[in-house]
Amino acid sequence: MRAVVSRVSTAAVAVDGVVVGEIGAGLLSLVGVGHDDGAGAARALARKIHELRIFPGGGGAVSAADLGLPVLVVSQFTLYADTRKGRRPSWQDAAPGEVAEPLVDEVVAELRRRGATVATGRFGAAMQVSSVNEGPMTLLLEV
Repeated sequence: MRAVVSRVSTAAVAVDGVVVGEIGAGLLSLVGVGHDDGAGAARALARKIHELRIFPGGGGAVSAADLGLPVLVVSQFTLYADTRKGRRPSWQDAAPGEVAEPLVDEVVAELRRRGATVATGRFGAAMQVSSVNEGPMTLLLEV
């Protein structure tokens, strides 16, 4: 599984002009699922997102878990695009929706089990994602 994680001061996702998920300061996590991913990878990715030490703290870097900050999770199959050849991305490495959706749901569920407040987009919808990146700080995570 892959995630692009940004430290944000605010982030929101809308579908058809209606906001379906929104957070203040916290993490925006765009999550992609590959063919070989499973529930264990989803839980590991959630743990990594939640414990990622990218916020300034008094004694050094701290995590969203340390600060009790929310996470906005948005499914993003395009993270598995293969762009090595030509100008047209290939999506062959992305898991199909019926495989990916329960694994994105498992990332959300694991974050919630860990005590995180989680907002989400809507799987498979055409979403408009907005955010104000702090830092800027954006990282690619893979498990």
